[in-house]
Amino acid sequence: MKKPYSLLTVAILVLTAFTASAQTSSGGGFDQLIKSSPGDVTKLVHSYIEPLFKGFGTGLNGGWNNTAKTKKLFHVDLRLTASGAFVPDMDKSFDVTKIGLSSHVTPADPANVIAPTFGGTTASGPLMNINDDNGKKVNNFTMPQGVYPVVPAPNIQLEIGILKNTDLTVRASPTINLKNSNGSIDMIGFGIKHDILQDFAGGVAKKVIPFDLALAVNYNRMSYTRPLSVQPDAGALPAPGTQAADFSTQQLSAHVSALVVQAIISKKLHSFTPFFSVGYQTASSTANISGNFPIQSTAPNQSAYYVTVTNPVSINETSIDGLRADAGFQLNLGFFRFYASYSIGQYQSANAGFGFGF
Repeated sequence: MKKPYSLLTVAILVLTAFTASAQTSSGGGFDQLIKSSPGDVTKLVHSYIEPLFKGFGTGLNGGWNNTAKTKKLFHVDLRLTASGAFVPDMDKSFDVTKIGLSSHVTPADPANVIAPTFGGTTASGPLMNINDDNGKKVNNFTMPQGVYPVVPAPNIQLEIGILKNTDLTVRASPTINLKNSNGSIDMIGFGIKHDILQDFAGGVAKKVIPFDLALAVNYNRMSYTRPLSVQPDAGALPAPGTQAADFSTQQLSAHVSALVVQAIISKKLHSFTPFFSVGYQTASSTANISGNFPIQSTAPNQSAYYVTVTNPVSINETSIDGLRADAGFQLNLGFFRFYASYSIGQYQSANAGFGFGF
């Protein structure tokens, strides 16, 4: 059987668009694991990539604003920034015996049960056995190693003054087809910021109150899709009483949606503007494997037969939900802008970038 990307490595590609080489298991790749126990695949994938969900949710909610001051009508800023969310120690590993796996997937060594997550150590995870309904081992695979303890999230955005004391921000990316048939990724987002002080005192506020105060609401969504091709073993037939299915519509898809509401305070000091913000953030994440998949049958002479399972993996969760605080600055040098900030929330993160505007 051909060994394509293991499911857990594909999960990395879902959210980071990495184009690294495949990590195959010692006894079979994605095909064997999903054929043996799709419910356990969902639990393993979720445990491994959860720091990616949280990291991307944190990163996508960062870098929207570096000042409370709004722009004049039709004045614009175009910026490129990158966020890095730091995976805490508690999310760098998980115990494979405590995530509800069935008897179809068990650790080969009961003393070796701690597996790294995406943000964990680069040492390989434990060897896992794949068992049939009678508990007999039919194959095995190795949990993948960690990749990096920082989850990146690049952003390109355009900010424009649309109404008095109000800015509109747009984040967008065209669909990008990744190398080596690793699927495609795209992003879109919108935000609005309003300087509330000007509503109460107008021009007087600028003279009496020595800072700007704004409210901002920002939302963006990142999507990833990748076609899959998991076929029956050579010579395998549909289980008795079943018919052959169409396996051409298999697809892996993932989405991360992030929303942040903030109050921002800043003070312009010539070309330097320090700021502080506090607010509420949330992020929801999904990862699905859809289509028809051939699953090893438990019928007599099971190696010669397969049954078909539809849409075997579905993950849907709220990854981030809570308060967030940011502090940083904006530096204006003529048309050029430089930005930097640090945030504290469920995950800590840093953001930096540059741009230009007028």
